[in-house]
Amino acid sequence: MAVLVGKKAPKFNAQAVVNGIEFNENYSLEQFEGNKYVVLFFYPKDFTFVCPTELFAFQEKIAEFEKRNVQLVAVSTDTEQSHWGWLQMPKAQGGIQGVTYPLVADTNKTISKNYDVLAGDFYYDDNDELQASGELIAYRGLFLIDKEGIVRHQVVNDLPLGRNVDEALRMVDALQFTEEHGEACPANWNADKEGLKATHEGVADYLAKH
Repeated sequence: MAVLVGKKAPKFNAQAVVNGIEFNENYSLEQFEGNKYVVLFFYPKDFTFVCPTELFAFQEKIAEFEKRNVQLVAVSTDTEQSHWGWLQMPKAQGGIQGVTYPLVADTNKTISKNYDVLAGDFYYDDNDELQASGELIAYRGLFLIDKEGIVRHQVVNDLPLGRNVDEALRMVDALQFTEEHGEACPANWNADKEGLKATHEGVADYLAKH
């Protein structure tokens, strides 16, 4: 798996559904550079089982992300029409009606490939015909991108393993804390805790208190 932390987030322009209903033919993360943080997360499929629990979990905390100047963006390899149909379906019927952050359609799989979260292998056989081993869908990757467009945190879960949205918020808090205070965030740090100075004396002082 590629480690993108510390590198520029791969660019893309793709179809997306925004605000739960509107089609955007040229959605890009570049619009947020210099202005907002981005939590970009991939999920395997529309109309499935673990995925709606994650999508709703992010939606339930959207005000917390917005308070931190963070734009949520979701991506799967489904089409924009599939995204739109799922967004119109009520929750009681297995849909995700009420989700308002953008859902990007990675139909040609290039976004998932560039972020190295594409499950399944593909190759050309001796007859120059495309072959695939397994479904070409996205793992549950999540990338925290700063206002300069640099990836600062990434995590990838296997298909059946849902993510912890509070942990995503904690990592946003940690990044913004280090940017504001110039201090590091020790193990199990939360926003109500102190950081530490990245020196031998700073670590010794922190450990002595804890």
